[in-house]
Amino acid sequence: MTLLALVRALHPLVRAETAAEAPAAGIEAADLEQSVWLRLLERQAGHGQPADPARWVRAAVRAEARSARRRALRERSCRADDLPGDSGGRPERIAESADERRALRAAVDRLPGKCPRLLGAILAAHDPTYREIAGELGISQGSLGPMRSRCLGCLRRMLAAEVVAPELRGKER
Repeated sequence: MTLLALVRALHPLVRAETAAEAPAAGIEAADLEQSVWLRLLERQAGHGQPADPARWVRAAVRAEARSARRRALRERSCRADDLPGDSGGRPERIAESADERRALRAAVDRLPGKCPRLLGAILAAHDPTYREIAGELGISQGSLGPMRSRCLGCLRRMLAAEVVAPELRGKER
């Protein structure tokens, strides 16, 4: 019997068996059916067709259902607040982060003197060391700390002036 003829002959049995076993296994019947067909193709490549196809189908469906139940015991669903990266994977948060980075870069570019180059080097994606930054800017490594402090202070003052202070809530005194 050809593989196509075997599949056609077994299709109603596979569909019925998977529909019966799927709910108890916690898997969709179509997924279980697909696993059984894959198992048949793998067997066809190695051992040929089963001697008793109906018995083989029942055994294969039950084996795949057991496997799905074991997987369900090990796997746990992920709640939205358990997502890795502290909700960084949500599209809204990704867009907000990108806006924040653009605003920070724009503010850094408006700083006076050597501050834009220094803070730009500190914010670099490859996370350079102080020695690398000092070499890139052509200044001594010992002056980086005080210069960074002055630049960050200037950035804080600039951003504080741009951000509207929150209104007082509750009673005013």
